[in-house]
Amino acid sequence: MYVKTRQGQASEATRLREIESENAKLKKLLAEAHLHIEALKVGFGVKR
Repeated sequence: MYVKTRQGQASEATRLREIESENAKLKKLLAEAHLHIEALKVGFGVKR
């Protein structure tokens, strides 16, 4: 049986916050990319 130490739990919590922060940044970048694509479609008159 594996027992986590308090330090291990704190380390995992810190890593989880880092991953969540990175995920939020990536979601923002993806949303911006979609906006740029839509703007280009409008600019070039591409029909959906």
